[in-house]
Amino acid sequence: MSGALPSAASLYRRVWRVIPPGEWAAFSDDIEAILTLKRERNAVILAHNYQTPEIFHCIADIVGDSLALARKAMTVEAKVIVLAGVHFMAETAKLLNPDKIVLIPDLGAGCSLADSITAQDVRLMRQRYPGVPIVTYVNTSAEVKAESDICCTSGNAKAVVESLGVPRVIMLPDEYLAHNIAAQTDVEIIAWKGHCEVHERFTPADIRELRENHPGVTVLAHPECPPDVVAEADFSGSTAAMSDYVERQKPPRVVLMTECSMSDNVALAHPDVEFIRPCNLCPHMKRITLGNIRMALEQNRHVVTIEPGIAGRARLAVERMLAI
Repeated sequence: MSGALPSAASLYRRVWRVIPPGEWAAFSDDIEAILTLKRERNAVILAHNYQTPEIFHCIADIVGDSLALARKAMTVEAKVIVLAGVHFMAETAKLLNPDKIVLIPDLGAGCSLADSITAQDVRLMRQRYPGVPIVTYVNTSAEVKAESDICCTSGNAKAVVESLGVPRVIMLPDEYLAHNIAAQTDVEIIAWKGHCEVHERFTPADIRELRENHPGVTVLAHPECPPDVVAEADFSGSTAAMSDYVERQKPPRVVLMTECSMSDNVALAHPDVEFIRPCNLCPHMKRITLGNIRMALEQNRHVVTIEPGIAGRARLAVERMLAI
């Protein structure tokens, strides 16, 4: 990494509309230390769209949804990758960069979807539905990916399902994503019963109340939401698709039915759009902080490791997805 490090003042200009000066004062020392450590260690930070603005806009080198982070992880030249996201994302980065050091700032940054299924569950599904391909959401452990035929994200799930050229697939583990994709394709989809603890809390009544209280609001819903929520929304798509929608359509007033920090991050790029924020926090994403990112870089904390046999099979499932 070359060139002068940005100053705390210049970085604050990126986020002043969503971070009060008092909060920024508590962040600036860690931010400056992280910027220095990235240079010293030849490190990059990959941050998911659900990270808070001081991480997403001020220290991250690569940002995006799960699909974007997976694709961009393959092009990283730095020796160290810090994944500002949850554990399965750090594992995916390691799968695609087996020779690099990958750090997860907090080992407790998990995922309700990843926790909803095990490798043994996948093997039992194969026994129950012999010959039916298994499409596994990236929101899963490496062990689960290793038992799968191909992975998908919310952004490319339909394309992945249809690419297999079969009449029926098993799609794991998000039940709502599976049902929402099934409504868009003629392929029969056998679903698991995993749910995202953030998105499953949204209801159609929430959308009706938002429309009543904010006339003219455009509602965008993540496909991990229940199907009746997606049916009430004006648009449904991945976090990247929602961001692109706002960029393309410029709705005067919009609500994103997804994790809270997503609205903050998109709002900073669109000051003329009014963002209504129904706040469902992901407790796992919020375990990632400037402080533990700094400690990860200072102490080489929480290095991600994957057993080689599992890693090879899991990487193949991810690479098949990325080839579509």
